[in-house]
Amino acid sequence: MSESIVKPTSRRTKAVSLKDAIDAFLESFNLQTKYSETHLIVSWERLMGKTIASRTEKIYIRDNKLFLKISSSPLRQELVMAKSKLIILINKEMGNHPVEDVIFF
Repeated sequence: MSESIVKPTSRRTKAVSLKDAIDAFLESFNLQTKYSETHLIVSWERLMGKTIASRTEKIYIRDNKLFLKISSSPLRQELVMAKSKLIILINKEMGNHPVEDVIFF
């Protein structure tokens, strides 16, 4: 009887950092955008403060645009006027998936 010898596949010998491994995992399953959105939602109160966070009814990201539903009209107007500062602050937090615009609804 002839048996074929199966060579075990070798493991990668190159060490990869945990951050790089997680980033590769998120990218391979196309989850990076959802992860970034969740990270922003969790960080929203820390970034914007309790007052703004308590008046934010909905927050999500689609196509590099941040959509915000703010319950207070005066606060929404202030945020519209400070949109560029808001984008800079959010992009600093988000890192590799930048927000290009903020849409208030």
